[in-house]
Amino acid sequence: MRIMVTGGAGFIGSALVRHLIADSPHEVLNFDKLTYAGTLSAVEEASGSPRYRFVQGDICDAGAVQRAIADFQPDVITHLAAESHVDRSIDAPGAFIQTNLVGTHILLDAACAYWRGLPETRRKAFRFHHISTDEVYGSLGPDGLFTEATPYDPRSPYSASKAGADHLVSAWGHTYGLPVLITNCSNNYGPYHFPEKLIPLMIVKALADETLPVYGQGVNVRDWLFVDDHVRALRLVFERGTPGESYNIGGNAERRNIEVVKAVCAVLDDLRPRGDGRPYSAQIGFVADRPGHDLRYAIDASKIRDALGWKPQESFESGIGKTVRWYLANEPWWQAIVRERQADRRRGLSAA
Repeated sequence: MRIMVTGGAGFIGSALVRHLIADSPHEVLNFDKLTYAGTLSAVEEASGSPRYRFVQGDICDAGAVQRAIADFQPDVITHLAAESHVDRSIDAPGAFIQTNLVGTHILLDAACAYWRGLPETRRKAFRFHHISTDEVYGSLGPDGLFTEATPYDPRSPYSASKAGADHLVSAWGHTYGLPVLITNCSNNYGPYHFPEKLIPLMIVKALADETLPVYGQGVNVRDWLFVDDHVRALRLVFERGTPGESYNIGGNAERRNIEVVKAVCAVLDDLRPRGDGRPYSAQIGFVADRPGHDLRYAIDASKIRDALGWKPQESFESGIGKTVRWYLANEPWWQAIVRERQADRRRGLSAA
């Protein structure tokens, strides 16, 4: 098949591109604006394949989207292009509304027009796959799991913009008949993760001998999903998923933030001990919490397990080990990003 990946130079998108080129026969179009969080180095290993092509474009640019679709003639559009950092959404929500809502609308319109013009067999096989987040469901208490039937209750500008995008995709399926799929995933981590996010940020700051900033008291809980497990799930969904359905994708790895940070420190202690013999956990410091910080997310992934046979292959411990090893082996990649894009700077404390 021909798979158009929007946001294919971002963290999850690039992992999907690498997976499809390395482990499938599919052709891939990477359509990415190359914002601050997009790096073509993340797809360098795929770029030499005759099945890969790249177009720099903005999903908010209707003409660029239409031209890319008309030229590539995709069988599947997997939509990952998004503003994704909660802290940035607190400081500047407008960019999230523009990209995540308006951009999704423009992409849906273009996809729908293209789909209507396909021959019947290709029209039946076409899929529009929207990749979203568990944050649309809001915050859990100490018990319970998010299911596909959990009511939406977004709490941040980011999660509200993604919830709105989910609803647009669902509406285009119901109203216009576009064969849509929606997946909502838990917190991803792994190689090429932009170092403003928790796990890579802790690695970067630990190696720089800086304070490891833990929000509040570190009690907020997330379910952690290794990115390679996630992209295997995405491929299963657009290859075999039922149009009109949504699927939750989780790693079965709930951890408090402080536990995540200590796990990163422990791996660093083993692989690259500090010169003074102190543990990296001695660098942990608690800082002002994020405004409106959701207490707990946790995913029930039984639907995708039962319907499509997916389950995560990495445990939290094995995934953290692979992630830390990758960052230690690829210091030039993230050092340049930190230096040039101020990726390690605290954001999300200002009023909108």
